[in-house]
Amino acid sequence: MSSGSSSRSTSPSSGSEWSKKENKMFEEALAYYGEGAPNLWEKVASAMGGTKSAEEVRRHFQILIDDVNNIEYGRIPFPKYKTQGFWT
Repeated sequence: MSSGSSSRSTSPSSGSEWSKKENKMFEEALAYYGEGAPNLWEKVASAMGGTKSAEEVRRHFQILIDDVNNIEYGRIPFPKYKTQGFWT
């Protein structure tokens, strides 16, 4: 993803990029364990095969939350996705 108005795939402070595969593993692990799980970031990092540290996982989550909040509060425009279907 680009660093424009859409979600960022990198963390400015960590300098590590997230591949589509890593993002998918992150999403699946987060959904599996749930936000309230004890030691969540360690569990998610482990489920990702150790490609990211628990701290990188936590920062990635925080960036996503910040992006969603910025969109919801109108600070940045809602992304315009190209879609297919009867509604377009």
